[in-house]
Parts: sequence; C-alpha cells; structure tokens
Amino acid sequence: MQPHQPITELTVVAMRYSRSRLTQGDERSINAYAASDVYAAAQVPFTIVEPRFPEAKRSADEPGNLGLLGGEIADAVADGLRAGHAVLMSGGDCNHITGVLGGLQDAYGATARIGLVWFDAHGDFNTPKTTLSGMLGGMPVAVSAGLGYANWRIASHIAAPLPTERIVMVDVRNLDPLEKQLIDATAVVVASPAPGFPGADLAESIAQLSERCDLIYLHIDSDILDASLVPNHGTREPNGPNMQQVLAAVDVVMATGKVAAFAVVSVYGEEEGSEISVKSGIELIRGGLESWKKWGMGCQRILGAD
Repeated sequence: MQPHQPITELTVVAMRYSRSRLTQGDERSINAYAASDVYAAAQVPFTIVEPRFPEAKRSADEPGNLGLLGGEIADAVADGLRAGHAVLMSGGDCNHITGVLGGLQDAYGATARIGLVWFDAHGDFNTPKTTLSGMLGGMPVAVSAGLGYANWRIASHIAAPLPTERIVMVDVRNLDPLEKQLIDATAVVVASPAPGFPGADLAESIAQLSERCDLIYLHIDSDILDASLVPNHGTREPNGPNMQQVLAAVDVVMATGKVAAFAVVSVYGEEEGSEISVKSGIELIRGGLESWKKWGMGCQRILGAD
C-alpha cells in the first residue's frame, strides 16, 4: 500500500457508551447523526458498526471494563482499516481512545509510528498519582502512553505504549496542576488552536509530528469548543475557540495526508441544550470528513498482508 491514499470507503464506529455503560435514549447523539446523514459528507459508501461490551465479563474493576470495551473497539477499527476504509469513531467519550489506538496497532503492527493529535479543553493526562478527582475520563491519554492502568491499555490492544513525542495536544486550556507538571516533563507538545490562543504554533507542531509519524489519529472532544457551543457538555469550558477556528485547525492536521482514524466524541444528545450541542457535533463531523476527503488518508502496509 502507498503511504497515503484517497478515501474510497468509510467505517463508522458508533459508540453508544459512556465509559463502559450502555447509554439510554440518544445520550451520545448516534441517532441524531444518522438522521442528519452527516456521514455522507465523505462522499463515499459507509458502513456503521456498533461495538458492544461483553457483559458476561463485566467486573467491579472499571479500568478493566474499559479495557474490555476498548478491545471490542479495536477489533472494529482494525477490521475497517484492513478493508482499506477510513475509520471514524462517533459518540462515546475520551475513555474510548485506547480502542482506536489499539485497532491501529492491530492493523499496522505495534512498531508502526502512530501519532495522536488531541483536540480537547483538557489533557486527560492524569494518572492515579496525579489526579485530583479520581475520574478515569481524565486519564486515557496517559494510559495510552503507558503511565497507568496497564490492564486497561493492554486489553485495548495497545501492545506498545504511545511515545509522548508523538502526541500533540491542541488547546487543553484547563489542566490540573500536577497534570500540567507531568505534561511539561514529557515530550508532549501543546499547540494553539487558533491565533490569539496560548500554545505552540499549530502548523509547525503538526509538521514536526508528521515527520515523526507514519499515521495519525485525530481525536476531538467537543468540549474544545467554547462552552456556548456545547452547553450541556459535562466538562464544558468557557473562553474556547469557535467552530470556524476548530475546523481550520482540523484542516491543518488532515492536510498531512496521514490521518488514518478520526473521532468526534462527547456530544450530549439529551437534556437542555442538546440541540445546540448536537448541531456542533454534526458540524465537527461534517467538516472533518470533508477535509479528510480532500487530503486523503494515511495508511501503510497492513500487518500480515501479502
């Protein structure tokens, strides 16, 4: 396979889960996305798959449960990649990134140079030793980097922890004090989402990441947007970028031609403010898919292929 290729088909990994819990109604906006026909924005045939947690294996260990669900996500992601599809994860939350990274390693091998571009108001880089709240949703990037909960990481099929030099965080305007110290002690780069916001220059940061990576996973938590655009998000933050600024930043990443997987998560489809939040989620997915279609997807030789 060539290093980059046009997008000809899309696998949508639709997550109806909050952590390892199957949500009720349309809490994760999956039905709203389908009704909007937003996945057609890629202008290619698409298939929707919905991983399910293996309930017979559920335990009181929630990191372990997240690993089991991550393994189901990894299988769906790897199946899509092996079929030559671009892979989009929609719905769900940031806990589910381990499955996407695991799926990339399943398809391309643990030695593949995979990078993560993390669009979020938060770093999610806490560990059990740095967290103030104990919230597992504040840890998945650190888990992916091998800094905690090895059982969660390994069950999600991440055989090789993600080197911090292959992580670019965009925005992360609200970091816990010890979390910031940990980020500063690693090779993680924090980039600005738009002119006027703190952080390193985005275009330069992404260009440098692209040189270090063969493939990129672009992850967007909708709370990167200003709180007014996601009013019912559980961790919304004020003083964030607007939609146009975020989509412009997305285009910078897609322009590398190395994005193999893309996600838009944590769009709350229920309760007051959901209409605004769902509209934002649809715009993020549509804009991301249009940009991805324009620039093409990252790929390399599939592990085990002839």
